[in-house]
Amino acid sequence: MAEVTIDGSHLTLDQVLQVARENALTVISEKAIVRTRNGRRSLERLLQEKETIYGVNTGFGALSNFRIPPDDLKQLQTNLIRSHSASVGKPHSSDIVRAIMLLRANTLLKGNSGIRPEVVSAIVRLLNKQVHPYIPEKGSVGASGDLSPLSHMALVLLGEGSAESHGRWIPGRKALEVSGSVPLKLEAKEGLALNNGTQQMVAIGCLCLHDAYQLLATTEAALALSLEALKGWLDAFDERIQKLRPHPGQQIVAEHVRRMVKGSRTVRTIERGDPSDGRPQDPYSFRCAPQVMGASRDGLDFTKQILEVEMNSATDNPLLFPADDICISGGNFHGQPVAMGLDLLALAISYLANMSERRISALLDPSLNNGLPPFLVGGRSKPGLSSGLMAVQYTATSLVAENKLLTHPASSDSIPTSSNFEDFVSMGPGAAHKARAILENSQYVASIELLVAAQGIDLRGAKGLGVGTRRVFQAVRRKVPRLLEDRSSHDDIEKIRRMVREGEIAKIVAQVTGS
Repeated sequence: MAEVTIDGSHLTLDQVLQVARENALTVISEKAIVRTRNGRRSLERLLQEKETIYGVNTGFGALSNFRIPPDDLKQLQTNLIRSHSASVGKPHSSDIVRAIMLLRANTLLKGNSGIRPEVVSAIVRLLNKQVHPYIPEKGSVGASGDLSPLSHMALVLLGEGSAESHGRWIPGRKALEVSGSVPLKLEAKEGLALNNGTQQMVAIGCLCLHDAYQLLATTEAALALSLEALKGWLDAFDERIQKLRPHPGQQIVAEHVRRMVKGSRTVRTIERGDPSDGRPQDPYSFRCAPQVMGASRDGLDFTKQILEVEMNSATDNPLLFPADDICISGGNFHGQPVAMGLDLLALAISYLANMSERRISALLDPSLNNGLPPFLVGGRSKPGLSSGLMAVQYTATSLVAENKLLTHPASSDSIPTSSNFEDFVSMGPGAAHKARAILENSQYVASIELLVAAQGIDLRGAKGLGVGTRRVFQAVRRKVPRLLEDRSSHDDIEKIRRMVREGEIAKIVAQVTGS
């Protein structure tokens, strides 16, 4: 089984995916253990000097003016975890929970949280035994980090709450037994170190971002296939055009489409001397695809930068600096950078679906599809008597409309908490949830475009396709037969969507383009 070593500073998006979805084993770096132990010793020295340290020997948030006696410091941390385990709704899927646990363990190993190494080891043992705490989806505003979700994770470390183990929900104490651990008795600051951070929104963001890159590649394939079905113009993807406006994403999308249709005898170009029958250029949803989808690619890259910084950052409060023998309060727990990145992610994904739906409409419209029958009615069917693929555009439209409602930025909002002491919050978890919903809708829209484009190609004779589009067309047809007479399209869409979600189409694009 693959292994991922964590040390607080070098975790990557790919490694998060390995642990979250492939159950790779997590290993803690020995140097990170030493660093974490030094951070703990620094905190203990400061406590012996009777320093006043927020959240260590004071109350929390608006209650920070209350000084806590030394005998109550352990109870303070346990109470924090119990009281803040207040999330509601469905539990997160196991891949998200695994990502949350990995990310929290990694940040604690930076050595600035004042936590004992054995606390991090307990999290990692749960991960490696595939024991996943019950963490409800809703309950965080992403200000002092994801306080409530992370508290639900930490609750299991105390032998409380519940967890999923190989498909069964078990009590927290039993979950620890399965992982070979015993209930932790939290020491000073350890509760705060466990629940102060942005790991829920980062976990959702990492998985969503990976799937969004996969969707982008799938949408490039759908675009190329639609270009073949339309008998569209390849000129808009010419490298010379892109170099005059050298946004990185624009150039990459155009290049990928060129490689996918390489060798095609269906798409048209001026330089090849094809007759310019019909319109000399295609609708924007084809002609401007590099510019629009390229902007989405650049948006995904920006979000990736944000998440990769965040997953290797110290995000709790206060933070220990052992070399200076000091503990400083600040705001690294605040989720605003992540929230903005995830709002952009949601918007970038929505662009892909918006444009895909327009191409679906163009292929179904006899005034735009260069000689194909209305709604791609074919085989033994006749327009009027049969509706062909008319209704699939309704579905795409409904999904795109829902996306438009969801793209309102969550990070533009703030509702103060803790008696107005925490008076500006990020709403990053809302941005993460929205991005996931938009992603799912957009996967369906891309699936519908693949379905429609494949039907258009069949109606043109399915000959002369490019090296990449031919493989995509064949992959779709292995799962879904061409439409000869009206049938329910539900199963067809679901079958293609499964291909999209599992990366089957994206893999073809990667192989053809070398990306």
